[in-house]
This record gives sequence, C-alpha cells and structure tokens, in this order.
Amino acid sequence: MDKFSFGLWTVGWQGRDPFGDATRPVLDAPLAVRKLAELGAWGVTLHDDDLIPFGSDAAERDRRLGEFRAALDETGLVVPMVTTNLFTHPVFKDGGFTSNDRGVRRFALRKVLRNLELAASLGAETVVLWGGREGSEVDAGKDVRAALDRYREALDLIAQHSIDQGYGLRFALEPKPNEPRGDILLPTIGHALAFISTLQHHELVGVNPEVGHEQMAGLNFVHGIAQALWQGKLFHIDLNGQKGPRYDQDLVFGHGDLLSAFFLVDLLEGGGYEGPRHFDYKPLRTEDLEGVWVSAAANMRTYRLLRERATAFRHDPEVQEALRVSGVAQLSMPTLSRGESIVDFLAGADVDPEVAGARGYGFVRLSQLALEHLLGAR
Repeated sequence: MDKFSFGLWTVGWQGRDPFGDATRPVLDAPLAVRKLAELGAWGVTLHDDDLIPFGSDAAERDRRLGEFRAALDETGLVVPMVTTNLFTHPVFKDGGFTSNDRGVRRFALRKVLRNLELAASLGAETVVLWGGREGSEVDAGKDVRAALDRYREALDLIAQHSIDQGYGLRFALEPKPNEPRGDILLPTIGHALAFISTLQHHELVGVNPEVGHEQMAGLNFVHGIAQALWQGKLFHIDLNGQKGPRYDQDLVFGHGDLLSAFFLVDLLEGGGYEGPRHFDYKPLRTEDLEGVWVSAAANMRTYRLLRERATAFRHDPEVQEALRVSGVAQLSMPTLSRGESIVDFLAGADVDPEVAGARGYGFVRLSQLALEHLLGAR
C-alpha cells in the first residue's frame, strides 16, 4: 500500500487568510480520519492543537483523544508523524525555542516535551519541528548566534528526553525561508543539515523538507532532497505545489512546477526513501467540504500518475541510450582508480581538453524525453 498521509491541518484548513474569514466550517478530527481512509490514505498526522485545542482541560483532552483513537482503530489509519504548534498563540509571536523572553522559551519547551508522550502513544516514529516563528523582522531585534545556541539547547534536551523515556522517536527539522516571520532561522535544507551536525544527538535528527518552502527561496527542491538522501537525513517529506518564489501557496502536489514534481517522484521512488509521502497542502479557499476531499484525492492521483510516467521514462530504450551518451552513469565511477597514487595521477593525461571541450552531452535530448513521457506522448 502507498504510504500516503495527510495532516489534520490540511484537509481541516477552513480557508481563513490575512484578508478574509473562514469559508468552511471546523472539520471534526474523527470525521477527517474516516474520510481520508475512504479515499485510500494510509496515515494521518497532527499538531497537538489540531486534536486538542490550546488550553483544554484534562476531561476535554481525554474525550477528544478517545474519539480520535476510536476512528484510527476503526479505519486502520496510522499516525506516522506528530508535530507541536509553536506558532499560532500570541505567546509565540517572537518564537518558541528562540524567543527573547526566557519564560516563553521554557513554556515552548514544556509544550514539546509533553507532546512527545502523545506522539509515542499514537505510535508515531517521527516528530517534526517547524520553527515558523523562530526568526525576526528586524536584524537589531535578534542575536542570531545566541538564538542558535538556544535552538541547539532545545533540540539536545528534547532528544535526550526521548532517549530517557524510551520513546524511540526521531526528529525532523522543517526549513522555510520566510512567512510567518520575515526571516526564519534554518531557512533551507542546507542550513538545517549544517545545524544538525552540531547537535549532541545528531543521529536522531534529520529534515522534513517541503516542496513550496525550498521553491519559495528559488532553490531546486530535487537537488535538496538528493542531498538529504545522500546524508541519510531525509526522515520525512512534505509534498505540495508552489508557483515560484512568492508566499507559501500549499497547492495540490504537482499543481505548480510539474517537471520538478516528475523528477522528485522519480528520485523518491528510485532513491531508497521508504518513509511517508506526506501531503502538506491546503484545499483552495474557494472549495466547499466536497471540494476538500476532491483535492485530497488529487494529491494521491497526481503522485501515482507521476510515478507511472517516471517508471516508463526509466525503462524507455531511447532514454537509456540518451543517458549513455550523456555519460550520467560515469559520475558513479571514482575519479581516481583503485590504488592509484597521487604521483601516478599527476603524471597521467586522460583527455585532450580541446576534444573534451567540443563534446556535446545531449542534455536537451534527455530533458525532452522526460517532458514527452510526462505529457504521455511516449
């Protein structure tokens, strides 16, 4: 079965934006679980506040959690990932882990630590940490080096607590360049990977990249995912659509840069990633509840269609010949031969630079073949 998963906050988005009120009613979490199961989803994910509203008492928490668990048991859906909301309530206006207010930092840390128990009890393997409020609008208002110290302090403590409690959780940082903060800390996959290398329990921390977030920064998402896979750090992924470097659109997967989505699916299916294909999108504000489910199904159908096209692309003899002409496979060969010394290497001569400089690689042919497969012309 395809490991397609959705966040409660995705299908449950009411269509509220900075310029307009909600266009859809609140969606009950157990109903969302049952509808997603009907559509063929495999899993559902959540923020703590998606399931248990901020400030709920123990009785309300138990009631909501019980109803949610009953829906999971009824449908067989799993909860592969849980995250913590450190961005909606005004207390987090200057961040959670990196707020200038020490009391707020302590409040945020407790909120996450308490949510680890919920994540473990639901069977989640991954906890995502999105620092949407960790940043600034004014450079003078944030000591970034001190903020990174506090960020690292929080991650080290969270990972250690999971170890001490035997939760067995992994943690995934979700990069984003801006929005809601003017400038968010750890804005890209590369920033996050560099930061992770400084952590006490770096082996437990990876990344949860999102299509739109990297494309908001004008970056190549497929390249970023390839590096995360290369470093063994792709713990989770958020799939959606984005039309270039603008606000975070959270469109249906593929409803943005379609060629990039094609190569992303090609990479995920052939690159050894075995985790969830998680759709972090928002149904358009124009849709009613029926449109919510149409859009949810569209994400899964688009992924399957792209997978079919990518498989056909890889098995096409013309593509294989074009790959051979382009020398793509040669890149997997070490540049130095086995046992070759630096002395021998320096004494050698492998190519005539004039001849090599005149060579054509045929990349346009490869790209056109990919496009034709994507369009169903092959």
